[in-house]
This record gives sequence, C-alpha cells and structure tokens, in this order.
Amino acid sequence: MVTLIHTLADHGDDVNCCAFSSSLLATCSLDKTIRLYSLNDFNELPYSPLKVHTYAVHCCCFSPSGHILASCSTDGTTVLWNTQTGHILAVLNQPNGSPVRICKFSPDSMYLVSGAADGSVVSWNMQTYKLFRCGSVKDGSLVACAFCPNGSHFVTGSSCGDLTVWDDKMRCLHSEKAHDLGITCCDFSSQPISDDDYGPQFFRMASCGQDCQIKLWVTTLSDLSGFELKYKCTLSGHSAPVLSCAFSYDGQILVSGSVDKSVIVYEPNTGSILHTLTQHTRYVTTCAFAPNILLLATGSMDKTVNIWQFELKAHCQADKPEHEPKQFIETWSEEEVSSWLCAQGLEDLVSIFKMNNIDGKELLNLTKESLTDDLKIDGYSYEKEAIENWITKKKRTSPMTNLVLPSLVLTPNRTLKMAINRWLETHQK
Repeated sequence: MVTLIHTLADHGDDVNCCAFSSSLLATCSLDKTIRLYSLNDFNELPYSPLKVHTYAVHCCCFSPSGHILASCSTDGTTVLWNTQTGHILAVLNQPNGSPVRICKFSPDSMYLVSGAADGSVVSWNMQTYKLFRCGSVKDGSLVACAFCPNGSHFVTGSSCGDLTVWDDKMRCLHSEKAHDLGITCCDFSSQPISDDDYGPQFFRMASCGQDCQIKLWVTTLSDLSGFELKYKCTLSGHSAPVLSCAFSYDGQILVSGSVDKSVIVYEPNTGSILHTLTQHTRYVTTCAFAPNILLLATGSMDKTVNIWQFELKAHCQADKPEHEPKQFIETWSEEEVSSWLCAQGLEDLVSIFKMNNIDGKELLNLTKESLTDDLKIDGYSYEKEAIENWITKKKRTSPMTNLVLPSLVLTPNRTLKMAINRWLETHQK
C-alpha cells in the first residue's frame, strides 16, 4: 500500500530534482531556486529557498552525511551549501562554462562528480573543493550519474544513449549503447546481490530513457576479471519516455516517473508492477527515496512535489512466479531464486535449491507442489540416463540410500558439470 501524505507546491516552475538526507528533503526547479524541508513536518526551513544560480537548477544531492548539499545549473556552476545554515561553501565552475546537468557525491564523501552538456565529467575533491580529474564522453550531453555503493566505480548516461563506466581515478572502464533515443537517469541498488564476503560484489543498476524503457543491469569490478556490465531485462509499463528511476534504500522497490504523468512501482526481483500512481497532472521528472525509511518524493512539471509513504509489510510481498512473465523468470540467477523463496516463506528450501543450482530456468520446470510440499533431494549426483532408467522402472527409492523419494523431479548439478569441464579442458590439451 502506498499513501500520498503530503504535497509541496512552493516552486514557481517545473520541479527538476528531489533528494533526501536522513532529516531533510531538497527540491530544485526551473525557477532557479533550491528549497529545503524538514522530514519531521515537511515545513520549509527558515533559510530556504536557496538563491544563487542565475539559470535553471537541474539537479541537487546531499553528501552521505547530509551536511553538504550540492546543486548544479545551466549557469555552468555546481554550488556547495551548508545544510545547517544555508551558507555557500564553494562555487565550482565547470570547465568551459558548459551547463551542468547532473551532480553526485561518492559514497565516502571524498569526491563530487559533475556532468555537463558538452559531455565533460569532472571529479571534485571535497576536502579542497578543487578539481581532481576530468574526462569526457564522445557524444551527447551528460544527463545521468550514479555511484556504485562500494565506491569502486560510477556510471554516467548521455543524451545519445550511452552508459559509460568510470573507476575512482576517472579511467573509462566500459561504454555501450543502452537506450537508442537517449538516457535520462540511472541508479544503483544499495544492496549487493552476491553473498560472498571475499569475492567480487555484484550490484543491480537501473537505467531509463527516451525509448520508454527501464533496463536492469548487473555490475561487478574485481582485480581478476575486471569490470563487467551485464544486461538482465527490460521493464515495461510506461507509454512515454521515462525521465527518472530510483531504488528504495533496501533495494526491494524500484520506482520510475514518466512523460505519461505516472509513477510506477516495481518489485525489481520479479519485474512485477506493484502500484501505478497517477496524481501528477504533467510530466513526472524526478523520483527519490529517503536513505533509511520507505518515503518517496516525486516531482513534476506541474510544479509540485508529492510525498508518499509505503506500508512496511506490503513492499516485501513478492508475487508467485506463475503470475510473472515466463521470459523474465528464465533470466533469474540462483540468488534471485533464493530471494523469491524467502519472500514466499520457503526459507527452508534455499539451501536445497543452491545445492542443486536451481536458477530461473530450472524453477519453471518445477511444479507448484514440488516447490511447497514435495521437494526432497537425496543430495547425490547420477548420470542422467541411469537415473531416468531407474525411475522408468517405477522405483521411487534413492539408489544410494534406498529411502523413498517423495518427488521424482530431476535438476542438473551444474557445479559438478563445470568441474568436469574444467578437468577435461586441463587434461585434454
């Protein structure tokens, strides 16, 4: 359940961006101002609005601590504000004075990245407020930016549709066409989708664009394999360009805002649509979640910002797979299957599924009864032909233990298969 709890209508023109800290909400607009509100009662702070930009303010963001607010504008500057007093800490001038479209803090607050209409991307040192490094994309304006939660890399999106990945030293790691008609926004889930504390971490990222699509990706960066950006799936639902997307703080919700005036709430593990919010009367330009509670802000060209409260239990309930598109479930990884099992109250099956390497494709081959009641696996591996012959002879016992098998469902042991393949590759050279 999602409830509209407050509407802010103080801006005199289109709302371009919303951002939360743990205690404040910031909004910025074509009216050249930034406004700050307390999350306690949504009253505007005494020193708000903040006025220094001479043209439209495109983006605003808080440092992780919430002590600094950054805002960037068509006037070619990124301004740093003290959130306790409203005083200006620094004015950062983009090289060549190009209009600045996006700004984001690194997770450790050491750097701020700004991206501009001329394709330049600048990393600013937040201790000295000086330019640290700069780079540029080949084509288009930079309109989107998001840091990986572990700080190892960040991603920029351009008006030409390219996603570009940069490491913490501003070296370009990867670039590829993601949205044919241009990217509008991108965001990382704060929660890793891998559970290996010692191996590389995998993070889910969402991008959206003028092609009316939202795409989900998985990224990882390790010393051994380098950087990888893997496309997972496309979410549908909007009938017009998607202008903004954002993950909730726990990674369990993804929202998007569109030119079709709607906000769609997705369950990212399954791709199912949980809610469609239609209170805005013009394009929805921005959406943002609070960093520690299920509070959502959506901004629009109707000059308003809507504040939404999510019911805590409702967003955790995942739909059953038989209600999801078959082609989407087939792309689930083993970890995504495990997450779905937990959401269904089937935690006891997680270890069994992992032991048998059951991913989305294998999940589709299991019956509902197998998932809820009958799935028992004896833990041994057999040659496929041999075990099938055993079963066709109407034997319902384990060849190894002679115990009765409650289910005759067979699943491949991919771990064993990969080990065999590696052994063959090593010994047949």
